[in-house]
Amino acid sequence: MITTKFLEDLKTLPKLEAIVEGNGSIFDLIIIGGGPAGLTAALYAGRARLKTLLIERALIGGMASTTYKIENYPGFSEGISGMDISHKFEEGVRNLDIPIYYGEVTKITKDRYIEIDGEKIQAKAIIIASGTETKKLGILGEDKFRGRGVSYCATCDGSFYKEKNIAVVGGGNSAIEEAIYLTRFAKKVTIIHRRDKLRADKIIIEKALNNPKIFVLWNSTIEEINGDKRVESLTLLNTQTNTRTTLPMEGLFIYIGRIPNTSFVDNILDMSKNRFIKVDNNMRTSSSGIFACGDVIEKSLYQIVTAAGDGALAAESARKFIEDEYLNDREKTTTI
Repeated sequence: MITTKFLEDLKTLPKLEAIVEGNGSIFDLIIIGGGPAGLTAALYAGRARLKTLLIERALIGGMASTTYKIENYPGFSEGISGMDISHKFEEGVRNLDIPIYYGEVTKITKDRYIEIDGEKIQAKAIIIASGTETKKLGILGEDKFRGRGVSYCATCDGSFYKEKNIAVVGGGNSAIEEAIYLTRFAKKVTIIHRRDKLRADKIIIEKALNNPKIFVLWNSTIEEINGDKRVESLTLLNTQTNTRTTLPMEGLFIYIGRIPNTSFVDNILDMSKNRFIKVDNNMRTSSSGIFACGDVIEKSLYQIVTAAGDGALAAESARKFIEDEYLNDREKTTTI
């Protein structure tokens, strides 16, 4: 969802060439990604007085900004919207005068060069906090009806489904939280899950199952999305009986997991089989001076609070690396 603030920023921010020229030929630190992990890293880097550039390809706050309500972030007992918490993160970074550039990184190298918008920028250290994007079902009709009944963002598109019958596929926190949110608009929300148990937090499951507008289809997968100009029905397969049924439906929201945004890494780092970046306990990757944090790394819990912690640790590790590699070398040269 493109906000007015985002469009205003595009008009007022300097060109990349101006940022580069104004800060010299090399940055201390470049952070790729403006979600909770990247913004926290920028906050800590700014407070350490590192010459820092933050690059975001789309929307500050990342996937977190599209979440209607976050109820498990410490300090907000009544919950807070994803957009509001993203603005709070961003405000702390902008107060430190850290430049934020909107663009897409196409490549990084082991000697810490970044290619973006035809420019090549060097940094003493890089933090990758590029997050994830929504995983697709990969079935017939999904691409055809995207934006015409198929959506990956309830906050963005929920209001288009007033008094309609819609479905949500998935069983994790995101799927169940967004199903609850969609009851604000829809006549009926059907959760379609391939197993007989949801993976979401119990408190969220209880809230969903007690909502009179929410129904659950267990042990079911979607094989095809049908319709003419818009979504009209779903072809379902029961995983227990192996039988197929056609379910009339006016919209489908997909929350089946996420894919890491790591295509620009180009095999220079150790990755998991699912293309998440492997790091040690200090957020160091397999390449010297390159760190990673947030949802883009391989870990056991993907939450805003863990992403923020990752970002703080990555920035501290980057600071120590820069001081060890550059400051100490400069001191040695001075004393000779």
